[in-house]
Amino acid sequence: MKRKLFLILSLLSCIILVLTIILTGCSSAAASKDIAPIEADYAESDKMAEETAVSAEASADYDETQGSSQAQPGADLPQVQPKIIKSAALSIEVEKGTFETSVVKISTLAETNGGYVSNTESYSDSEGNLTSGRVILRVPGEKFDSVIAEIKKAGELKSINISGQDVTQEYVDLESRLKNYEAQEEVLLEMMKKAQNVTESIEVQRELSYVQGEMEIIKGRMNYLNNLVGYSTIDVSIAEPAAAAPVQGGGFINAVKRGLEGAIKVLNGIAFILIAISPLLVLAGIIVLIVWASIRGRNKRRAKRAAQQTEQK
Repeated sequence: MKRKLFLILSLLSCIILVLTIILTGCSSAAASKDIAPIEADYAESDKMAEETAVSAEASADYDETQGSSQAQPGADLPQVQPKIIKSAALSIEVEKGTFETSVVKISTLAETNGGYVSNTESYSDSEGNLTSGRVILRVPGEKFDSVIAEIKKAGELKSINISGQDVTQEYVDLESRLKNYEAQEEVLLEMMKKAQNVTESIEVQRELSYVQGEMEIIKGRMNYLNNLVGYSTIDVSIAEPAAAAPVQGGGFINAVKRGLEGAIKVLNGIAFILIAISPLLVLAGIIVLIVWASIRGRNKRRAKRAAQQTEQK
């Protein structure tokens, strides 16, 4: 009995072991089948993430390229230095008797600030004293404001006018035209070297002369503008105080004075007229003397003939 029970238990153990092995294999297969899709999903997600990152990087590179290409034209534009022609006109009144010293002082301002005096005019009063005039200064543009400030200290400021003319656009146009003519000049010089006969050489020389003439005109205008921009113009009018007119009072004495002044003016006018026509008066006197002498001589001859006739009778 014991031996049969042992065999039965052994058989049951084998069956249980086989079933356990079979069930373990099935569960492993099922687990492997379940894990494969998950791994595939993770691989697909990683791939999509990588593609997204690459796309983002490419998009950033494209935006950067576009941005740089859009900013490039602005960066390539030349920086044009503004060209402003500054000018000022001032009127100052100085103390009586200081006109000439004021002119010298203001003229010295131009020289000490690296400029020069362009023009000077002076006018005298009825007594022959220089009491008014003007001085035109040319000073470097950077000294423009400081020189005006010093001129204001020379006397009492009566008026001031400051203006500026922008010639930047004109200067840029002149530069463009000059570059264009320089390019034409190079082409014409090459054509001159390759000319086959005298006719072609003459034609090229004619065009070359025209182009070079236009270049000289443009350069002259540019130099003129550079001079106006580099040196500002300051026009200063200087004058001493005007003499006060005497007050005309009433009364007998003042009336007599005015009468005498009027008589003197009339006599001066008559004297001026006589001096002006004196050559005519002298000529008329000579003619009168000649006519008088002629008439007197004729009368004498007639009287002499009459006396002779009377004696003969």
